[in-house]
Amino acid sequence: MGALLGGPCNSPDLVGPRLVFRACLATGYVPSIWRQVKVAFTPKPGRNSYSGPRDYRPISLTSFLLKTLERLVDRYLRDEALALVPLHSNQQAYQARKSVETALHQLAVLVEKALDQQETALGVLLDIEGAFNNTCYDTMCDALVKHGSEYTIVWWIRATLEGRMAVVTLGASSTRLTISRGCPQGGVLSPLCGAW
Repeated sequence: MGALLGGPCNSPDLVGPRLVFRACLATGYVPSIWRQVKVAFTPKPGRNSYSGPRDYRPISLTSFLLKTLERLVDRYLRDEALALVPLHSNQQAYQARKSVETALHQLAVLVEKALDQQETALGVLLDIEGAFNNTCYDTMCDALVKHGSEYTIVWWIRATLEGRMAVVTLGASSTRLTISRGCPQGGVLSPLCGAW
């Protein structure tokens, strides 16, 4: 955990946040104000109408301090844990120099090879609906442990996910909902948590 927040800090302006971050990671504590998520809805492109809830993408707007600590944890996971136990080579998300384009390129190469060798190619494409919204916390945390993350980091990530309170406002009406699964769209660690 020492590598996560760097070495000694000589700037008095940074001592306070660093102490808070260290305490949060060491105890697995996430302040309740950080767990309150304001949800903004953005229209999904290419829809004929915007009359139903599936026509919008919920984006979670969280505390700047939480995003800062998530970014530090993300850097640790990329540089330390995943360097030792990397994601599968065919995993396209959350890896440097990989994207939808590289996945499509791999597919095109396999199809071209089958055509060149006059073979039959069979492809199955799956769209996992609601992957970010429905992933269980245990699944995400087990994958973090499997990839060599420190238990204090796993414990803290679980604490950021559990007990999240989504605040949804529409006009003058506001509703609060407790979130019991999934990871927030727009969260810094969500691409990793959803990539497992």
